[in-house]
Amino acid sequence: MKILLIGSKGQLGTEFLNHFLMNNIDFFEADLPSIDIYNINNVCQLIRNVKPEIVINCAAYNFVDKAESERWNAIKVNTIGIKNLAYACQKFDSFLVHFSTDYVFDGEKHTLYCEEDKPNPINFYGLSKHLGELAISEELDIYLILRVSWLYGYGTQNFIVKFLSWVENSDNVRVPIDEVSVPTSTSTVVDLTMRSIEEGLVGIYHLTNSGYASRFEWALEIKKYLGLRVEVAPAHSDELNLPARRPKFSAMSNKKIADALGIEIPPWRDALENFFKGFSSFKKSNS
Repeated sequence: MKILLIGSKGQLGTEFLNHFLMNNIDFFEADLPSIDIYNINNVCQLIRNVKPEIVINCAAYNFVDKAESERWNAIKVNTIGIKNLAYACQKFDSFLVHFSTDYVFDGEKHTLYCEEDKPNPINFYGLSKHLGELAISEELDIYLILRVSWLYGYGTQNFIVKFLSWVENSDNVRVPIDEVSVPTSTSTVVDLTMRSIEEGLVGIYHLTNSGYASRFEWALEIKKYLGLRVEVAPAHSDELNLPARRPKFSAMSNKKIADALGIEIPPWRDALENFFKGFSSFKKSNS
């Protein structure tokens, strides 16, 4: 099985890259500037030359607030780029694995979202990702879309890094208590993605750690694990005046994928603890 990994330099792509290297998996990696998924000729040439059985796409425009003003950039990557990948996979007979987001939902449900719930994004980032999902379903009959939420790993574009930057500049940090979803480890995502490929899963699945939390609860756990001496206070998201609206409750049920794989998915707190144990760069620097 030969895998083409697109977006190998990002947070999730890096996790896949490490997994492939550790497990001697046959793969080819691509990222900017060698591949621009907005360029259909570029995409087709790459897939034609590599001839992968599986294409795993980790490329994404994931700047939620910037997407409100940089709409074309979000559409280029999250919608048109995904349509190009789907088209090329259909043309050259490759199986596409793509990652979407809990932000395709509006947060009005107040119970765990399942795969059958209708998307209704309330920010442009979520809209661009939803349109990407639709593009895949239009181009391909068989595919795997995995919706993830509040992803974190060994990268810089995640809540943990943002929280630590806030801590560096203030002894009193305010974090939203009215945004609820599932902090999800890239390690969990890679593990379950590879299992899903091995088991031949197709369609849309929600891939998260188990349980859910508010941003505030997540921040308290980070503070505890790192022994930070900082005051963390609850706030309401409306008070922060961010450009993009966030769904209040976008936690997704992972029951469908857990049942399909016959496994129990680790709770988010356990995954977070394992993340900090394994990442030497996160030390108790403020103890």
